[in-house]
Amino acid sequence: MKHLRLLLFLFIGLQLSLNAQEKQSEVKMDSKSALQKLSTVYYLINNFYVDTADFDNLTDEAIVAALKELDPHSAYIPREDVQKANEPLEGSFEGIGVTFQIFQDTILVITPVPGGPSDKVGIMAGDKIVKIDGEDAFGKKVNNEYVAKHLRGKKGTKVTLGIKRGDSNELIDFEVTRDAIPLNSIDASFMLDKNIGYIKLDRFAKTSMEEFEEAMTELKAKKMKSLILDLRGNSGGYLNVAVELSNQFLKKDKTIVFTEGDKSPKQIFATDKNGKFADGKLVILIDEGSASASEIVSGAVQDWDRGVLIGRRSFGKGLVQRPFNLPDGSVIRLTTARYYTPTGRCIQRSYDKGSEDYFKEMTKRMKHGEFYHADSIQFPDSLKYSTLLSERTVYGGGGIMPDIFMPVDTSYATQLYTDLVRKGIFNRFTVDYVMEHRKEIIEQYGDFENFDDDFQVTDSMIEDFKNYAEKEKVDWNDEQYERSAPLIKLQLKALIARNEWDMEAYYKVVMQDDKVVQKAVEILNDSNQYRKILNR
Repeated sequence: MKHLRLLLFLFIGLQLSLNAQEKQSEVKMDSKSALQKLSTVYYLINNFYVDTADFDNLTDEAIVAALKELDPHSAYIPREDVQKANEPLEGSFEGIGVTFQIFQDTILVITPVPGGPSDKVGIMAGDKIVKIDGEDAFGKKVNNEYVAKHLRGKKGTKVTLGIKRGDSNELIDFEVTRDAIPLNSIDASFMLDKNIGYIKLDRFAKTSMEEFEEAMTELKAKKMKSLILDLRGNSGGYLNVAVELSNQFLKKDKTIVFTEGDKSPKQIFATDKNGKFADGKLVILIDEGSASASEIVSGAVQDWDRGVLIGRRSFGKGLVQRPFNLPDGSVIRLTTARYYTPTGRCIQRSYDKGSEDYFKEMTKRMKHGEFYHADSIQFPDSLKYSTLLSERTVYGGGGIMPDIFMPVDTSYATQLYTDLVRKGIFNRFTVDYVMEHRKEIIEQYGDFENFDDDFQVTDSMIEDFKNYAEKEKVDWNDEQYERSAPLIKLQLKALIARNEWDMEAYYKVVMQDDKVVQKAVEILNDSNQYRKILNR
């Protein structure tokens, strides 16, 4: 097994070795000679090295090093991490089905997954898991890894939980049978006004299209005429899901994306039918966190003049990774091709200066002013393209530049707000608040709609928040608070809503001060402005 694994490494390292050899001299080595050279290194280590070599570790590290030299996105996944790496895209995992937070060294249930194993046996939001299979489950040993190890497990297996509820000193025991737990890729779906629907897609996973079609059906039933698709922070996922989603917005026989590489012939992905939302007005929101599959959808919509893109330049990740299984169960995700938009724009930005420099791109964009001023982004004429219907000018060279630039909102930015976020004060305070006031919230407001209309963050609540923050070593500054107060109050209300209801409730609250969404609504409600942007 070790020999097979090392042999695979030798094959992977072959091209790397050739590249290095060419840089050091002008003499080119053929593949057979390179492989013989690497095999000789293996033989020498195995037979003459002073100590016994750990070939498992040596091989893993060598594979990682080789892939790092190729490009920023080729990756090696050890056998024990494969399942965990696939979970976000597979759309489910197996466990007890709760959203939790580590609160004062204790596992606090934020909410049970509706219809999941914990919900079925009666575990409730606010419960504390203090025993797992009879053993104490609190203290310094408790972290995310501990929770995953003890609460996740194969479908059908059982775990006994000791639950502390409210002020009672007596524990309640629950036997929970683990099951498949869905990981939703749509965080929120609702109407913003009588005509405009909003969908927040977090990733392109196996279940995304099923979720999307269900969300669209519900929005259309509410008379939706226009759609805002929020892909901000969406780092991508499956190519086929990006193709299917793009198909929803385009007419039949339209190119969505094509891929090509030195050893991968050109492959064109096109729509196979008229999309179910090929005519309604469409806005897509993107930012520097929108990558890969998000850029495929955005690029196709922009190139076909199908909708308006609003936000900031996307990440610029346009490399296709193909998984290859290794004999020991580990996986290599090897870059095999590049993505190109319908007009031929390459989505991938340059990584000629190496992976370390590549991943500092966002910092460089910020320092260069790109997050704040559209004119700080310069595109050479060589990267100029024309859209396929209106012949609008768009640019290649990495990432998708939106039609309307929206800077990072710094209206309420202060060091105080940054510290509150960085130290997790918002999350911990609101979890504690909901635990103490859950009954009061339900009795006073009943449902989220009433809460959203009537709940106000009071001065006394802010005083409690200030005291809490200072106990957590945050340097509270009253002048900075006054500047950040609207945002601080909005986040407190939104997080209370999330902890009491769900993530959709959070987004409904924060929409009230989301200037990018507000711009999208403005454009969708002004048909002349919408058509002018698209040169129609």
